[in-house]
Order: sequence, then C-alpha cells, then structure tokens
Amino acid sequence: MRAVYHSYEGRFSDSPRAIYTALRARDDRYEHVWLADPGHEQWFPTDVATVGYGTAEGIAVLQDADLIVANTHTDLVWRKRPGAFYLQTWHGTPLKRIHRDVLWAPEGRLDRLDDDVAQWDCLLSPSPTATSLLRGAFHYDREILETGYPRNDVLASPDAGAIRARLRDELGIPEGRTAVLYTPTWRDDVVFGVEGAEFGVGLEAEALAEQLGDDHVLLMRTHYTLTGRLAAVDHHAVRDVSFHPDVSELYLAADVLVTDYSSTMFDFAVTGKPMLFFTYDLEDYEGRQRGFYFDFAEMAPAPLLATNDELIAALRDLPAVSERYAEKYALFRERFCHLEDGHATERVVARLP
Repeated sequence: MRAVYHSYEGRFSDSPRAIYTALRARDDRYEHVWLADPGHEQWFPTDVATVGYGTAEGIAVLQDADLIVANTHTDLVWRKRPGAFYLQTWHGTPLKRIHRDVLWAPEGRLDRLDDDVAQWDCLLSPSPTATSLLRGAFHYDREILETGYPRNDVLASPDAGAIRARLRDELGIPEGRTAVLYTPTWRDDVVFGVEGAEFGVGLEAEALAEQLGDDHVLLMRTHYTLTGRLAAVDHHAVRDVSFHPDVSELYLAADVLVTDYSSTMFDFAVTGKPMLFFTYDLEDYEGRQRGFYFDFAEMAPAPLLATNDELIAALRDLPAVSERYAEKYALFRERFCHLEDGHATERVVARLP
C-alpha cells in the first residue's frame, strides 16, 4: 500500500508530518512518499522518499495512492483511484473567512478548488467550533473527525523542553533572551497580483529590533505563500525562520507570539504563552479582503495594536498585558484548544484504513 503526503505545496511539515511519523513507527504496511518543493527539499530527512510537487511523476504517485494525507488543497489536475482514502487535515482554526465564505477570490479559483474538496473522504477539525465553520465554508457533507491537530501534539510532548533548547541553540538565541515570533497571514490581493496591492508584512522589523534592544530576538515567519519573497532584514537580532519546516517547533522556541489574523493564534494558545495582535490594516482586512467569523476584538485573548509603537510598548510590558487578558485567554483556550492534549495523532491514526 502507498501513502502520499502533501503539506503546503511541498514541505515536510505540519499534521501530515506527525501522521507520517506515527505510521512509520507503528507498522510497515505503507510505502511512504512525499510531494516535495525543490526549495524545501533540504528539510526532508535523507530516508524520506520524495517526488516533485506538481510534476508528472508527482501526479502519477497521487493517482496511484491508497492513502493521501494533505493539509491544504492539492491544487493539481488529478483524480484519486477507486478505493483510495483522502484525509484532509486542513491547517488551522479559521478566524478569517475561507473558501466559499470569502469576500473575494480570483475568477474560477473556488470552482477549481471544489474539485479537490469533492475528493476528500475525511476532514480533521480541532474543535466543535471549527467543525461548523469548516463544514459550511467547504460545503462539505462527509465525515469530519474532531481530534485536535496532530501538528500540535509536540506542544504537550515530554520532549517539548528539549526541542525548545535545541532550536534556540540552532537559532543563536541566548538563555534569558526574549524570542518574539511574528507570524503574519497573507493578503489575497498581494498573492493574486491585484494591481496596486502593497507588498509587505506591516511590521518595521529592523526598527522594532533596534528599539527593543539586545534582550529580544525577532523571529520572522512569513505565510507559506510568501516564503522567500521578502527582502532580508539586516539586523543581528532578527532571524528569518520562514523556511524552518515546522512552525510548531518555533512556538516552543518563542516566548511571545505576534500575529495579525493568522490561525497560528489558536495553536500558540496551547502553550499558554502570551500573544499580541498587530492589526495595522484591520478595517481593510475585515471589510474588504476577507472578513471574520467572529467579533475579533471581543474574542481576542490579547490586545489589538495598530502601530509599531503600540506593539513595542506592549512587548515591554508583557506581564501586565498577560494579567489584564488572563480571563479572556482562559476562555479562548477552553473554546478552541480543549482537544489539544498531545494525543491527536493517535486518534487520527486509529481512524485510517
């Protein structure tokens, strides 16, 4: 039997990686093959079989698979064979509207992606709240498995401390230094090349690093659709970690998360560490680009900050911010993270054919 894995159009990462690792440890029923992007192939272990994402060989492997595990649309022209099982893990609890719920998409894009949705046999969900949103957005009427996300198991793992220490050492983050992880989501008009769209991530990274001083390190993690497209920031306290294969390890290395509307907020909340929301384009993003499923300001477990100066002030006063938002943070975790107990992968693997 052949299992084929697809994560973010060719990375060795996310929930497919956790499921792959568990299946390899459990038995040898499957021949395992990953769809790989040449730009990320260095992160695949040498004993992992890969084929190029989007190549003729990669499509042939997909169409011959007994099991397909993907964390996003497999946006290729392909058809699974009769009897194959396609597990769609997806890649986050949605705050922003997705798929058929978005305010705008390029002509034909959603119809094309619906072809992929029609092939899914099972969709993972991290919570009952997410289940209803995912089912509605994808117009999906088949099996949904509420398990939590396999990718988050590492956050509750006995190895979490060791992973944190290893990664901080690899990234050159000294003991006692505050690591700030910045994970902005993507803007549709930028990715789809709308005329006049302004490319960037909002944050003045070099200025922020300079003002925070040498007791902070800024870890820049762009959305996978933007990886490699930003100009490098030349500052000793800034690290570009966009190519690091698994963001879950970065959650462990970090001391605080700064994001905007990214679903990383729901995963990082599993750690209980503080978050801040840099919402410099909130009105445009909510009203024109995407829209939200929730009243963001009402449910956010941390302050919404519109300027770099506000963000710097909050980073300098994290204990007070955390105390002020403790109750909202606890409610947020109860609503969105209660299944993230370190055993999601076990529950998923038990369901696989």
